[in-house]
Amino acid sequence: MQRRNKRRKEKILDRILEVPKEIATNEPKITISGFKQMLVENYKVILEYQDIYIRIKTYTGIINVNGFNLKLGEMTEDDIVISRRY
Repeated sequence: MQRRNKRRKEKILDRILEVPKEIATNEPKITISGFKQMLVENYKVILEYQDIYIRIKTYTGIINVNGFNLKLGEMTEDDIVISRRY
């Protein structure tokens, strides 16, 4: 019962402060820039990395990225950039 009330208060506070949904819930956010670059936010760990595919674990599941000449770019604790080599 207390846990439910605590979560309810957190949701109300998030709405009041206008906290984005991705931050409040740890849901992954994927931003694609054409065919050259992709940003994945709120990831946990890189499971596999090869130049033809990349597997990334998130809080809600696994993201598979397939392509050719893939490379990992800038990485932080929460964000990762995937791009194509030319």
